[in-house]
Amino acid sequence: MLTLGSLFDGISVFPLAARLNGIEPVWASEIMKAPVSVTKRHFPGMLHLGDITRLNGGKVPPVDIITFGSPCQNLSRIGDRQGLGGVKSSLFFQAIRIIKEMRDATGNIFPTIAVWENVMGSLVSGNRADYGAVLAAFTGRAVPMPASGRWANAGMVRGAGIDLAWRLMDAQYWASPRLARRQRIFLVADFRGRRAAEILFKPRTVQHITVAGGKGGNPAAQGNRGPFIETGGRIPQVRPFQMYRMRAAAVKQNHAQFIGSFGREGDPYTTILSSRAAPFAFWYEDDQAGGCIRCLTERETERLMGLPDGWTEFGVTGERISPTQRQRALGNSIALPCACYIMAGIRETID
Repeated sequence: MLTLGSLFDGISVFPLAARLNGIEPVWASEIMKAPVSVTKRHFPGMLHLGDITRLNGGKVPPVDIITFGSPCQNLSRIGDRQGLGGVKSSLFFQAIRIIKEMRDATGNIFPTIAVWENVMGSLVSGNRADYGAVLAAFTGRAVPMPASGRWANAGMVRGAGIDLAWRLMDAQYWASPRLARRQRIFLVADFRGRRAAEILFKPRTVQHITVAGGKGGNPAAQGNRGPFIETGGRIPQVRPFQMYRMRAAAVKQNHAQFIGSFGREGDPYTTILSSRAAPFAFWYEDDQAGGCIRCLTERETERLMGLPDGWTEFGVTGERISPTQRQRALGNSIALPCACYIMAGIRETID
């Protein structure tokens, strides 16, 4: 069985995707108390290694796959823009160190695959120099900027004993029903073959998620349901706010743009953040005046990330995780269908 280690583990979305695809999660590194407790509840047999800065990659159990979504605060467009030199985002290099230490200790056998995830802002951070530094950290040599002067949303680097591929994936397109908008860069590094492109670019079935949130939830009836109006029900309407567009429109006193920021029918829910909850408008079709503005519940947030209902609700001893901690952990997390797509590709190509 293929094995996996998860750095910057959070609430163990990569390990969950691995388990769903027949890959065994062996260990995780995370320092936030609530996410660690959630992870221990779902993966009681997984080792917890603690602070990444104190790990020696040559001394932890070797694994086939190492995943890591290093901190994005300094790379994000809504962050402080300090880039890879920032205190948090510079922890990326700790993960690279651990991978190299493990490969040195195992005669370049483990890990076979590494997967890195981060915000789309990493492509432009530091006047686009930061993403070049990411590629150089994996390959051990400078990777020239494309002639266009910008990093594409998908690309490859091949040679020097490593095969790299990256791709911008938006979670809203990777599951049915549609998830929240979440644009993230996923980079796959193959240290022992030329399989990165097959893992990351090969078409696979979109994950189907039930109304109740998939695995662990109760699916809604799929057939023999009449329209709401015919059965005497009421048709709910949901419109997510485009918060940054709304603020800009208010500053400019642009009435049409302000009204447009309330969202259109079919718009996805906006990106879920760890720092604050984005509100949305809710009303019934026959009573628009009776509508309200509210924020997502924690369960709704889990569903919009493709996670099972209640994934973050309890810790290892059965204690309830506070709403603030749940929303923060979910806002820092990875959409499950995107992780599942990559894990399915790794399992398929290596098998």
